[in-house]
Amino acid sequence: MKYLIVGLGNPGDEYAYTRHNIGFKILDALCGASNIAFKQGRHGDVAEIKHKGRTLILLKPMTFMNLSGKAVQHWMQQEKINPENLLIVTDDISLPFGTIRIRGNGSDGGHNGLKSIQEHLGNDQYARLRFGVGNDFERGRQADYVLSEWSTQEALALKLRIKKASEAVLSFAAIGLSHTMSLYNGK
Repeated sequence: MKYLIVGLGNPGDEYAYTRHNIGFKILDALCGASNIAFKQGRHGDVAEIKHKGRTLILLKPMTFMNLSGKAVQHWMQQEKINPENLLIVTDDISLPFGTIRIRGNGSDGGHNGLKSIQEHLGNDQYARLRFGVGNDFERGRQADYVLSEWSTQEALALKLRIKKASEAVLSFAAIGLSHTMSLYNGK
C-alpha cells in the first residue's frame, strides 16, 4: 500500500530554518531516521521509505508554498495514490508551538499551500497534520512571522517536537487516520 506524505515549505537556504518550512523538517527527520536521502524529482524532492509493510513516498515540493498543489497533483497521479492515503504536513499559526493537530479534511485556514492543494485536487478531502508554530506577531505581520527563524527557546524544543510529529506520520500509514488522531491530537 502506498502513501504520499507531503511536507510543505519553500525551497532555498534563506527559508531552511523558518517556521513555514516545518513540513520539510519533519520529512527530513523521517528520511534521516531511515538513512535515506531525497532525490530531485519533478516539481519536488522525493524519497521513499518503508514502514510496517507500507511504502511512503515523501515529497517536498520545490514549487514554493503558494504552488504546492501542482506538485501534489502530479505525484498523486504518478504514484497512483488514493486520496485517503495523502497526508499534508504543514505549519499552523493558530496552534501553540509544537502542538499537533491531525484532521481528515477541512478548510485551508488561510494557508496558501493548502489553498493551492485544494484548488488542484478540487476538494478539501485529504488528511493534514498541522504543526503549531504559535502566533507571536503583530497584526498584519503574519507573513514576516512564518518566514522568520525559530526563537532560541523554540529551537531547543524543536527536535523533540519534530520527532513526535514524525511518529504521527508513521502512525497515519500504519494504523490509519482515526487512531492516529486519537493518539496525537493536542500532544
